[in-house]
Amino acid sequence: MQPTSPTAQHSRSQELMALEDQYGAHNYHPLPVVLSRGEGVHLWDVDGKHYYDFLSAYSAVNQGHCHPRIIGALTEQAQKLTLTSRAFFNDQLGAAEKQLCELFNYDKALLMNSGAEAVETALKLARKWGYQEKGIAPNQALILVAEHNFHGRTTGIISFSTDPDSTGGFGPYNPGYQVVPYNDLEALEEALKDPHVCGFLVEPIQGEAGVMVPADGYLAKAAALCKDHKVLFIADEIQTGLGRTGELLAVCYEGVHADILILGKALSGGVLPVSAVLARNEIMLTIQPGQHGSTFGGNPLASVVLRAALDVLLDEKLTANARVLGEVFRERMRRVQAKRPEVVEEVRGKGLLNAVVINPHVDGRTAWDVCVSLMERGVLAKPTHGDIIRFAPPLVITEEQLHEVCDVIEEVIMAF
Repeated sequence: MQPTSPTAQHSRSQELMALEDQYGAHNYHPLPVVLSRGEGVHLWDVDGKHYYDFLSAYSAVNQGHCHPRIIGALTEQAQKLTLTSRAFFNDQLGAAEKQLCELFNYDKALLMNSGAEAVETALKLARKWGYQEKGIAPNQALILVAEHNFHGRTTGIISFSTDPDSTGGFGPYNPGYQVVPYNDLEALEEALKDPHVCGFLVEPIQGEAGVMVPADGYLAKAAALCKDHKVLFIADEIQTGLGRTGELLAVCYEGVHADILILGKALSGGVLPVSAVLARNEIMLTIQPGQHGSTFGGNPLASVVLRAALDVLLDEKLTANARVLGEVFRERMRRVQAKRPEVVEEVRGKGLLNAVVINPHVDGRTAWDVCVSLMERGVLAKPTHGDIIRFAPPLVITEEQLHEVCDVIEEVIMAF
């Protein structure tokens, strides 16, 4: 076989991007790279060029691309039974629920598919609990959320978003929510005085907002305030959970056990959509048969994949790796910041969830341009909110690989 010419390779990438542009909705603005294969921390495009993945599908592939144990579990189960719906029992769901409940210390788990579905589930649970257990008058339940939050893009969730990109042109918005400033205990305490409040939904670290890390003690004090006012503390750990921040859950840094825990993304190792909501019996059993569900939620294929993904996370000690290498990454980036403070405004994060804030260049170049330069040098990352680059590699990355990528980032920043 004759090797493919560079021109032919380039035209293949252009052809595939044009295909998406013509037939797909324009709801994303991807970097101009067409990926076709992944393994661990590595990705390859259709031209065979190698990249390091420093986005991890927004933390969905913490265990790395196509982990053999997870793929093995998937393929074995796929040949037996994939879907029954919850109209019947299946032989895999109970084991998955047990593993989740025992690992995170909850009574019950409810499996869904996407993170947004899990958030919607948590909101419904909080309201139902508010009416049945707290005694809130019908249709008066109020849920507090944090400013600059990101919990998904359903019509319900965007009703409490403060991001104009998520909300513009999609109204009218649903009532029943109040936004409070993130990382502001005084504002939270004041809002909690309203007897109609049933829950406080919060990301322990705001990922999509730009890896915003709250002050030490904020989460523990917020959870204590919620308890004092008989309000459920709801932790959205879809992006921050499952080892990403250097703890199994980000709330573990402050010893918090949320009343409702929301998981997703890496719960399947990025293999298929799986999400879960965990709570104690008093909360979970407020929902009765016929009041909530999903055709695919809790299917046997997802249940098997979930168990394998959790096993990999624990057996390979990926949480500890994230904690150690996160410190290494931030130290390297702070050195870059010291050399180019006019380019790098701030470095922040926990574990392997980090952000580098880029000052716009005098000639108009931005964080997007940094990401394009990184892509050209074999590192894939994506900006958020214009000036922030989120760096979140799979947790299977080695220190040698991390330093190799840090060298590339430094070269790009120094040349900016």
